[in-house]
Amino acid sequence: MTPSCLLIGFDGLRPDLVTPDLMPHLCGLKAEGVTFANHVTVYPSETRVVFPSFVTGTTADGHGMIGNRYLDRSATPPRMVDSADAALLERIDAETNGRLMTAQTLGETLKDAGKSLAVLASNSRGATRCLNHKARSLGQVCLSGHFEDIAAPADGVAGLLEALGPLPPAAEPGTPDLEAQTLLTTAFLDHVWPQRRPDVTLLWYSEPDLSAHFSGVGAQETKRAIAHVDAEFGRILDWWRAEGRDAGVQLFAASDHGHISSHTRVSVHDTLKAAGFRTGAAPGAGIDAVIVPGHVGAIYQTDPSEAAIAKASAALMDTEWCGPVFTRGRNDVDGVAPGTFARSLVMAEHERSPDICFCFRADDRVDAYGLQGGTYYDNDRRPGLGLHGGLHPKELHSLAIAAGSAFRTDAVSHLPSGVPDIAPTMLYLLGVTRPASATGRVLHEALRVTNEPEGDQPQAERFETGSSGFRQTLRRLRHAGSTYLTGGWRDEMPDRIASEKVAAHA
Repeated sequence: MTPSCLLIGFDGLRPDLVTPDLMPHLCGLKAEGVTFANHVTVYPSETRVVFPSFVTGTTADGHGMIGNRYLDRSATPPRMVDSADAALLERIDAETNGRLMTAQTLGETLKDAGKSLAVLASNSRGATRCLNHKARSLGQVCLSGHFEDIAAPADGVAGLLEALGPLPPAAEPGTPDLEAQTLLTTAFLDHVWPQRRPDVTLLWYSEPDLSAHFSGVGAQETKRAIAHVDAEFGRILDWWRAEGRDAGVQLFAASDHGHISSHTRVSVHDTLKAAGFRTGAAPGAGIDAVIVPGHVGAIYQTDPSEAAIAKASAALMDTEWCGPVFTRGRNDVDGVAPGTFARSLVMAEHERSPDICFCFRADDRVDAYGLQGGTYYDNDRRPGLGLHGGLHPKELHSLAIAAGSAFRTDAVSHLPSGVPDIAPTMLYLLGVTRPASATGRVLHEALRVTNEPEGDQPQAERFETGSSGFRQTLRRLRHAGSTYLTGGWRDEMPDRIASEKVAAHA
């Protein structure tokens, strides 16, 4: 029997919200497979960074999609890239001879091996494209739950679009996006699987992420969205139990990141202006610092000298709301700006990287819904809504369950695992060699049969640095050649200890 792989994605789903009353179908899958209890995402934990990590099997320093938005300094003149814009992504890929992503993707690897990939997603046009940005040129199926112009190949899915009928419009902010999730499930069960039987299918529900952003992580509207996608997953699970499992389908359920709740609004622009910088949201005449909006801060400076980066970093670290800060490395731990970490510590060192990347300060306060995790933020939405992108453990902790003939049953793996491990594991099951650019590992510990010896115990790593009045800490786990981020935060540090720490890494 030839195996195939089906990944069902739940955007922004915190694993602690997978409960029997809210998600009975997903909970039911746990008894039939392996739950990865210590599964994490990548930094920055933004969807259009994580999706490329799913399909390349590597982190942002490998695939180059360094943020939801980034400044492309290789263009003349430099341009802002919003990866929600699918047309722009395709244009950049063409302009760079196929190097939008600087690592080989799942679509490319499967095409080279003579195997097929289908993507069905209800996210933005750009996010959907990030799951297979070469779908058109590779002739692989790509279907959006909302946007007909995303469909690929155009001639190959015309009948499918006609059978599905008009695609539903994107939901209004604050209204759960339910119809598109049902449509994608139907598209897979009634059309894509019976007619095409892809070797790999990525079916990605955009909920509960949308509802968490606009209603709150534990709000009733978000819970309604969670219950709905679980019911749609129940339809998939019924099919898998009745047909798919016997057909060799290896079933994965995953999320791309978690959420924490906003509590206090701040202004990065005001902080840098007070320090003497002329700020803007895009490069232009008279702009010293381009600030990329988002829960994860990114700053591109017109003058990227060490002195200028240090000045801007110091202004950030002098606030109460700034969390971990990263700049290009002075050594393996410290960045060029005193008190900052090297970007390489969070696998974010790339030619597209901002001069300064930082997280807003997060904490463990409990929100109005009884969920742990709060953060400062800089956007125009009200407090109490869901955010992600940073290094709080609740943002990093992600869902991962695998079931099928290849996997153990009713098992829990406590070894560290992460988003970049999914594609290498799928390729291993299909007998396809993973590309050299993939840094994720095969999850041998979950397999019924493996020739891999049991590895060493995971090694915990803790890094600290800081400057006067500012201290930051980063935790990682290393296992089987892979590195996993488990948390990063900011604490106050006495002046004497800070001076000693900076001197120690100078």
